[in-house]
Amino acid sequence: MARRKKANKKNKYKARRILFVILILLVLAIAGYLGNMFSNLSKVKTVKITETKEALEVSDKAVEKSNEYDVINFAFFGIDSRESGETARSDSIMIATIDKEHNKIKLSSIMRDTYVSISGHDKDKITHAYAYGGPQLAVSTLNKNFDLNIKYFVTVDFFDMEKIIDTLGGVEIDVKKDEIDLINGYSVETSTISKTKRKLVTKSGLQVLNGMQAVSYTRIRYTAGGDFVRTERQRTVLTALLNKIASMDKAKFATIVPTLAQYVETNLGATDMLSIGIDALQAGISNIDQERFPIDGNAFDKKINGIYYLTTDLDLTTEQIHDYIYEDIKPVMDTKK
Repeated sequence: MARRKKANKKNKYKARRILFVILILLVLAIAGYLGNMFSNLSKVKTVKITETKEALEVSDKAVEKSNEYDVINFAFFGIDSRESGETARSDSIMIATIDKEHNKIKLSSIMRDTYVSISGHDKDKITHAYAYGGPQLAVSTLNKNFDLNIKYFVTVDFFDMEKIIDTLGGVEIDVKKDEIDLINGYSVETSTISKTKRKLVTKSGLQVLNGMQAVSYTRIRYTAGGDFVRTERQRTVLTALLNKIASMDKAKFATIVPTLAQYVETNLGATDMLSIGIDALQAGISNIDQERFPIDGNAFDKKINGIYYLTTDLDLTTEQIHDYIYEDIKPVMDTKK
């Protein structure tokens, strides 16, 4: 379903960036380097949140269900804190799942405009939860609305994401003809703010994009499919990056971990990362799967008090998220809606 284009020029060039699963990128390199990795992972910026069930708005039902399945869920937020004084919103929101039962890493994008309940702020777009209360409220909003038991999060900033991609040598992306000018347009804005040189994309087709180009690619929303396709671009870049990491020589990757670690904010300690990473490696996880919620057929534009929101049947979306995360069942669009 194609989203309605938004004509507000003020917001047209506001940053829309991708959040990559940096924690997972790090743990892929753990095998054989535990001593050095512990020291390197300790360089990650640690942000404390209250992890009690009440503070994270986790229901008893969510705890029971999470204990039934061999999965670990994380919240991943991509933010833009470039403008001083502006509180960052989580314009990119994903639930990353390490599913040891089905040997998969699952990436579930949550549409940023989804109309949900935010504690202390009535109902609003889910992207605003991070601005209202940082990762604490952002995580609890995911738990509250989708009956999840998430306590870990990872946050990456817009400009840091560029550095991460450049450190890894870029990502290979199949660029469409109608995306070229938009990538270059966002790159102009970014290079002006960061005072760095930009490299134009001059052709369509499969090619390696640098950090600025790749992040600009993930920000595109003014093409057919709008914000829905934008989240698909985010997952496309992420998957390309993860596949690149998986094929990289471990010794080589271990040498760049200290650089990557400094760009990440999380409430996970180095010991937690090592433990989770070892579990994932022992389970032999190698597949990457992805989805977006709410899905077509259960996502509707609605204007409320003059503002457009993406509304959905939250009970149905919650059921679909649970089926996907826990049972490995892909959601199917309801064509009757």
